Amino acid sequence: MADNTRTTPPRPLDVAALFPEVVPYRARTVRLHPRTGRPGVLDSSMGGPLLWPESEPWPHCSEEHPRTAFAPPKGTGPQPLVPVLQLYAPDVPELPFPEGTDLLQMLWCPFDHESFYSPRPELYWRDSGADVEPLTNPPRPEGAHADYVPDPCVLHPERVEEFAAWDLPDTVFDALEDRFDEVDEETGWSYWSHLSVAPGVKVGGFPTWTQDPAWPGCEGCGRRMEHLLSVPSREFDGESWRSWVPEEDVPATGTVFDLPYEERSAIQGAPGLMLGDMGGLYVFVCAACPDLPFAYRHDCS
Repeated sequence: MADNTRTTPPRPLDVAALFPEVVPYRARTVRLHPRTGRPGVLDSSMGGPLLWPESEPWPHCSEEHPRTAFAPPKGTGPQPLVPVLQLYAPDVPELPFPEGTDLLQMLWCPFDHESFYSPRPELYWRDSGADVEPLTNPPRPEGAHADYVPDPCVLHPERVEEFAAWDLPDTVFDALEDRFDEVDEETGWSYWSHLSVAPGVKVGGFPTWTQDPAWPGCEGCGRRMEHLLSVPSREFDGESWRSWVPEEDVPATGTVFDLPYEERSAIQGAPGLMLGDMGGLYVFVCAACPDLPFAYRHDCS
């Protein structure tokens, strides 16, 4: 297959047939599959260069930071944000682009913030067709830990159906808990790791929670916000790889965990992030409000 293709294998079991109660809680997500590369400003990317107008000031963070291992050096002033994701509408049309825009850019402050002891993101929606001179040499933060600064990656968007896991209502979970365990014992396939929520960097669908869900509400209208995107530390873990590693990344012999560490890392963690203990950052928006307010959450193992 072409190098820009990533194909998630079909679920190893028929989820809808085994657990019809979860069918109302399925959704489509766009797995982005970041892989190390050399993206340009006109490419959708993770950690790559942004189509940022030279005439527009680069965003900086002036907030106080807790004194952790992920704090800026003492005595430094406002720190520039770093690019995390750039997504063009032709690649991910599922995004709720405001009228007149076709480009989403997410940057974050690569230092701990007290809310979640994680980076703090900012979103920018743009018209990529605007006649602007792109910024070619954006500022870089001083003393940022590599774990919070993604390496440049190209993306391979893929649409996948998934089913809620942590977000199942308690009544549904209670009715299915024993059956989940029975199927796991009989087949070796876990609903939680192999059949439900797609892991990795993705748009839409369900957050890749590692703890109890913490959906934010919109301060403007009171509605629960919608999941915009997930940025976890890894594309898969020691169990989920069995059903979620793309076919193009499966080695000819053995498993992905039989590969040398560097080769496996290029698949499992190409952006080089580690958010807490194998944690993730989740961004939410309220598409019902015209200014598209957003919020974020972070959790870790």
